[in-house]
Amino acid sequence: MKISVVKNILEANDRIAQQNRSLFDEHNLTVMNLMSSPGAGKTSLLERTIQALKEDISLGVIEGDIQSSQDAERIARMDIPVVQINTGGACHLDGNMIRDTFPELNLGDLDLLVVENVGNLVCPAEFKVGEDFKAMILSVTEGDDKPAKYPLMFHESSVLLINKIDLLPYVDCTVERIREEALKINPRMTIFEISCKTGEGLDAWYEWLKQEVRTRKKA
Repeated sequence: MKISVVKNILEANDRIAQQNRSLFDEHNLTVMNLMSSPGAGKTSLLERTIQALKEDISLGVIEGDIQSSQDAERIARMDIPVVQINTGGACHLDGNMIRDTFPELNLGDLDLLVVENVGNLVCPAEFKVGEDFKAMILSVTEGDDKPAKYPLMFHESSVLLINKIDLLPYVDCTVERIREEALKINPRMTIFEISCKTGEGLDAWYEWLKQEVRTRKKA
């Protein structure tokens, strides 16, 4: 049956993700699985975050895309380790794909590893990669109905970054509705309102992320 096949795939992936997690634990490495729909601003957020934190935190990035290496090239220009994964059509990254990149990354030299997942609001939420937490970006240009339409993504994410708030005067979107609906699904979710264009709200995000890394290093 199809349900059994899907269950078996997820269970197999969970086993590999746990193996990844054990390896990350050996290095006290914080791992973030960054998710969003295409164009919401994942790579822009990464560029801003790397620029702000790279003097204090050693970062590495795994870039996931169906095709091309454009995002990895953008990150590489910031002079940090980056590995590209092209899924060849798959709509998400999984534990096995992530594991295959480890020989190209010196995990012991990193404080924070960011996995930029394939742009999709469905599949990435289902597949663990061994992360400490999932973070998702929602652009206000996507509208305020997304928590209701894609509840699993909001349920699985510890962090929601509401991006492109500089465009609020020009779009039909209410941040308060996003907050309300997201917190109904996941009351423990931490929410930041940001603009990667203007920098508004990003300082709070940087401080939160630095604290997560500090906590992990002390564990």
